[in-house]
Amino acid sequence: MNLKGTNNEEQTELSKEESRYIRARSRKLLFSMLSPMNRRLGLAAILVLFSTSMRVAGPALIALGIDWALPQAIEGRTGSLWWVVLGYLSAALLSAVLVYYFLMITAKVSQKMLFELRNRMFVHTQKLSIEFHERYTAGRVIARQTSDLESIKELLAGGMGQLVVGLLFMLFTAIALLLLDPISFLVLLVSLLPLGILTRWFQVQTNLGYRKQRVASAKLIQYFVETMTGIRAVKAFRKEKRNEAHFGGLVEDYRGYNARLIQLFGIYDPGLILIGNITVAAVLLVGGLRVIDGDLGIGVLTAAILYAKRFFDPMEDIAIFYNSYQSASSALEKISGVLEEEPTVPEPQEPKPLDRANGAISFRGVEFQYNTGPVVLKKLDLDIPAGQTIALVGTTGAGKSTLAKLISRFYDPSAGQVELDGVDLREVANTDLRREVVMVTQEAYLFSGSVADNILLGRPGASFDEVVAAAKAVGADEFIRSLPDGYDTDVNKRGGRVSAGQRQLISFARAFLANPAVLILDEATSSLDIPSERMVQQGLKTLLADRTAIIIAHRLSTVSIADRVLVMEHGEVIEDGSPQQLASGTGKFAKLYKAWKDSLV
Repeated sequence: MNLKGTNNEEQTELSKEESRYIRARSRKLLFSMLSPMNRRLGLAAILVLFSTSMRVAGPALIALGIDWALPQAIEGRTGSLWWVVLGYLSAALLSAVLVYYFLMITAKVSQKMLFELRNRMFVHTQKLSIEFHERYTAGRVIARQTSDLESIKELLAGGMGQLVVGLLFMLFTAIALLLLDPISFLVLLVSLLPLGILTRWFQVQTNLGYRKQRVASAKLIQYFVETMTGIRAVKAFRKEKRNEAHFGGLVEDYRGYNARLIQLFGIYDPGLILIGNITVAAVLLVGGLRVIDGDLGIGVLTAAILYAKRFFDPMEDIAIFYNSYQSASSALEKISGVLEEEPTVPEPQEPKPLDRANGAISFRGVEFQYNTGPVVLKKLDLDIPAGQTIALVGTTGAGKSTLAKLISRFYDPSAGQVELDGVDLREVANTDLRREVVMVTQEAYLFSGSVADNILLGRPGASFDEVVAAAKAVGADEFIRSLPDGYDTDVNKRGGRVSAGQRQLISFARAFLANPAVLILDEATSSLDIPSERMVQQGLKTLLADRTAIIIAHRLSTVSIADRVLVMEHGEVIEDGSPQQLASGTGKFAKLYKAWKDSLV
């Protein structure tokens, strides 16, 4: 049964089997976080048991005072009354102290669980393969780390502890009433039937309601994040009004689900109060008649009424905390779904050592398709000698980027194998592979921090002189020194302080510093204008020297520095040769080359 959280989280109607599976998955996650804290939880359980016992003892002591100590006091013997009063106050004080320590322990446990869950989410999502991140949008990942974890935080911060206290208090109150007056207990027992029906209805309805609410909340966050991330495109295509209308619809859906939940609480809360008041009245009526007949003491009747009233007191709190519980339960289902995801490109269990690669790449009968989609690469056999620069040319969708992703092992082939120096990439440790194979993408992502920090990502232990040397090698040193603080300039979020071309040059410097055996440039010069591209051509020659290089580019000016050109079409290599050889022929590359030359005239 395939029930990954990412595949089913947008569904609101689930089969019983699916619901059971998801709940079991959530419980497994919860127990995995609770098990290391068994001692603290055991101590908390002892404290709450004793504190609840002290609270429940109050009405019984009142009954004892009215029916036993008070008659003695009337006769002049007040000692018993003082002892009962002292016992009542001592029980209340001890209960308060024990509840304090219980709440402190549960707060520490809750914070530790929350930290563990947040950290586990971050670490796990980083380990997942590119395939996961390409189908699971950034907005949904952020929703897991923000709104979902906040829901769990609200529950753990106080709701869960008070829920446990409330449930135990109801249980102990019922037991105390049974021991004090079995007939009054039977009256209370009868009230449990309508209480159970009402609570079960409330549980089913809110469970469905909160699942829908969480989906609506995730869609809100996802759309907001994607809109803000792509704000330049929004501005460029004047999509503000359209986005406003769509976002307004999402907000209205979210408001509708919240209104439905409020309506459910509006029925449940008054229902609890009504059942509680009817039960108290019934205990008073039955007990009062027995007092008249002399079968029951006034003190016992008073205690029975107090127990009946107190039994329903936690129910209102439980109804409120059930709000948090349902929301957190739904959030935990989604988080457990993400944590259940396994990397589609797993780390080899017994990796083969790779001290320093030469950079020879081989494709042996490689086929590839994304999930159940069409075949993207068809039985590809290809050898790229170490130190050779290959240019991949072809129309969009020809399979160029897929080929590059297989060399980087962002994906594994559906059939066949990709080899580095004769070793199947599946048998190479990820740390070794990331050291030897580096991809520079069109996006050229920069992180918040200085220019030097971003270049150091290529090799974190490098010296500042090595950073400068890498920048000089690719032609980035001059513009970096012209920035306000030179290499210490903060590039801002996603490199907003520098131009697209400058971001690309910084990414080249990062790759040069990494000094990989295999370098992949996936349309990495597309962000450069013509002067910048000419400036970086020399830097590229330095960058590509003495290493295997795969260049994916639509600009044939970049192709000119390649030793060999592979023309791809529909997942197959249809032409293979040097740039000069193919340009002088009659094939597809020759036509592309001629069109490019004509465009320069």
